[in-house]
Amino acid sequence: MFGITNYPAFVVAFILLLFIPGPGNLALISSAGKGGLRGGLASVLGLLLGDQVLLWLAAAGAAAVLVANPVLFKTLQLAGALYLIWLGFKMLFAGQGERLAVDIQAGQYFKQTMLITLLNPKAVMFYVAFFPQFIDPVRHQGVLTLAAMAVTIAALGFLYCFAVVLVTHYAGRRLRANPRAVSALNKLAGVLLVGFGARLAMN
Repeated sequence: MFGITNYPAFVVAFILLLFIPGPGNLALISSAGKGGLRGGLASVLGLLLGDQVLLWLAAAGAAAVLVANPVLFKTLQLAGALYLIWLGFKMLFAGQGERLAVDIQAGQYFKQTMLITLLNPKAVMFYVAFFPQFIDPVRHQGVLTLAAMAVTIAALGFLYCFAVVLVTHYAGRRLRANPRAVSALNKLAGVLLVGFGARLAMN
């Protein structure tokens, strides 16, 4: 589909990766906590814009490597799969309630969240590792393939990020009172991510 290897797996993998804790998630939570739904939505838009910039840079780089050196592209795919496995293990062994402090200033929800996303080296690594796994070296269609991936990620990212904002706004206190449930969900996502990365590496 559009030169994407196993489109359903691409969707599932990205949904799993959305659950990885990081500055972006914490920026959404901070914005929704301070600015309510309006502040949270501004933060969502900032995060999505930052993601799209990183996404296109990484995707264009991966496509250029594919055209110039197919062997190097295969090496990049393997390295990316191993990186996904590492992320999964990191989620598995993360301490309960472990988090980074992100404080968004009132009225700066869009701008600060976008900057946090653009300046996050883990986000850059994520896209460099993620995109090559799903570009079909034989059937890829250039910009059309990258655009299909970008639109899919933008749609899934919006649904997830806005859900984070809604949960923070309406049920944040209950979730903070039950950190075991959050930890269990993170560990489950970690197990699935390790398995998924291992499968990609073996392919």
